[in-house]
Amino acid sequence: MKSILEYFNKPLLKVSMVFGLITGLLAFAFFLGLYALGIVPLGNNKVMDMGIHVIMIAGACWYFRKKIGNGFLHLWEALTIGYVVNTIAAFINGWLIYLFITYIDPSVFTNYLAEMGSLLEQGKEELVKNIGNAEYLKMFASIQAMDPSEIITDEISKKTVMAIIPILIISLIFRKQDYGVFHNKP
Repeated sequence: MKSILEYFNKPLLKVSMVFGLITGLLAFAFFLGLYALGIVPLGNNKVMDMGIHVIMIAGACWYFRKKIGNGFLHLWEALTIGYVVNTIAAFINGWLIYLFITYIDPSVFTNYLAEMGSLLEQGKEELVKNIGNAEYLKMFASIQAMDPSEIITDEISKKTVMAIIPILIISLIFRKQDYGVFHNKP
């Protein structure tokens, strides 16, 4: 047990995990804000919480560079921070949403499924033309058979894909390495 705690006692992981926890809680607060406004908080409306992820990833890179890296941040450190913050945040947010739609208000999930079904119905003609009726019916059935627990994996997978470009850009912006070793003259 002690070796596990020592493994997570590294500043790179501690900073990333703390920022990831805060980001997950902020993203869940965004979900609750949408819910309080009467907007279906799942689906296309929820995508806007990616802005919270981007801001907090940038904040984590800045903090690590300023406080721990003494003004320096390698590209691999920034990439690690970005992906750990994003993954931890998506995991926590996914679980909190799952608990909310399971124990507090299941109608959020049923409204989400109804909205997804109606969106699919609106584009039925185009979808049938492109993928065929059998695939369309399979897609429609998969939406109707969706389980609330799929929200967790859906959150993690979507946030991972959506964060690739922002994490790369943030990492390139915040990286600063000491190249002084190459300028030493004998």
